Amino acid sequence: MRLRKFFIGLVVLALAGIFVWRMSQRPEGTTDRIAWGIAFSKPFASELGLDWKSAYLKILDGLTVKRMRLPVYWQDVEPVRGKYDFSDYDWMIRQADQRGVKLTLVVGRKVPRWPECNIPSWAADLDEDAQQERVLRIIAETVQRYLHVPVLERWQVENEPFLGFGRCPRLDVSFLDREIALVRSLDPVRPIMMTDSGELSVWLQPAARADIFGTTMYRIIWSKYFGYVRYTLLTPRFFWFKANLVRLAYPNKPIIVSELQAEPWGPGPITSLSLEEQFKSLGLEQFRENVRYAREVGFPEAYLWGAEWWLWMKDKHGHPEFWNEARKLLGE
Repeated sequence: MRLRKFFIGLVVLALAGIFVWRMSQRPEGTTDRIAWGIAFSKPFASELGLDWKSAYLKILDGLTVKRMRLPVYWQDVEPVRGKYDFSDYDWMIRQADQRGVKLTLVVGRKVPRWPECNIPSWAADLDEDAQQERVLRIIAETVQRYLHVPVLERWQVENEPFLGFGRCPRLDVSFLDREIALVRSLDPVRPIMMTDSGELSVWLQPAARADIFGTTMYRIIWSKYFGYVRYTLLTPRFFWFKANLVRLAYPNKPIIVSELQAEPWGPGPITSLSLEEQFKSLGLEQFRENVRYAREVGFPEAYLWGAEWWLWMKDKHGHPEFWNEARKLLGE
C-alpha cells in the first residue's frame, strides 16, 4: 500500500512538473517587435510643477508618440455635481487626433496614479450606492462624448480593480460588471481592456471580463514592510506561465503590457525624494534593463510609465538621459 501511494505521488509530481514546464513556455502571440506607447496624467504633470499643456505637447512631439493611455479623472471633468467640464480632455484628445496618436481612454473611479480612486470633493461624503450611481453617470458622459474620436482605439474600465491598492472603497464586483456593461452598451464596437498587477495577481478575473488584458510590469519597488524589493527571481517565464494560464481559460485572449516601469518607485512621492533616492529604483541602466525584460517577455504592446518624470528630469534637473532613451525607443 505504501509503495502504491509512493508511485501515485511520483506520477502526480511528474504530471505537475510537466504542466508547469509546458505552461512556462513562450506563449503564442509574443514578438520581438513591440509597439511602444506612453501614459500621460494631467494631475501628475501638475504635481511635478510642470505646465501640463506644455508638457503634453512636448511629450507628444518630442518623443514622437504613437500610442497613449490617457486616464480621464472624475474630479477634473465633474468638479461640481452635475456640471461637466471636459475642455481639458477635449484639447488633449484633439491634439492626439491631429497627430494620429492611438488612444486608450481610462474611465471609472479607480484610474492610474495615486491615490488611484480620484473622487471629487463633493462626492466624497456620498454613501457607496449614491457614489456608484454618479460614477456610472460620468462614465456615460465620457463614453458618449468621445465615442466618435477616430484615434480612440479602446476603453479601459477601472485600473487594476482586483488589486487592493490605493485609497479606494472595497471592490464591488457586481458594480464593476455594471460599469463594463454600460461601456459595452454605449460603444459595442471598441474593445474593453482590463488590467491587473503583473507580480501580485493571477489575471483570471479581469481577463474573463476583458476583450484585451493589460498587465503591469515592475522590476524594483519600495514596500513599507521590506524596503526596496527587486523582482530578480521573476524571469520572463513567470509572465509566460500566467499568460498561458489565461489562454487556457480564455483562448486567444490578447495580452499587453499596460504599464511598464520607467520611473522611480520610492518611499514617498517623487517630488519628496532626492535624486539619489530616485535612482535606487530607476537609474538609466535599470530603465534599459526594464525595456530589455519587456522585450524578452514579448507581449506585442507596452506602455511606458513615466513620461512626465522624464520631462521633469530633463527640464528641471538637467538629466536628459531618460528622455533621450525613451525618444530612441518610441521612434523605433
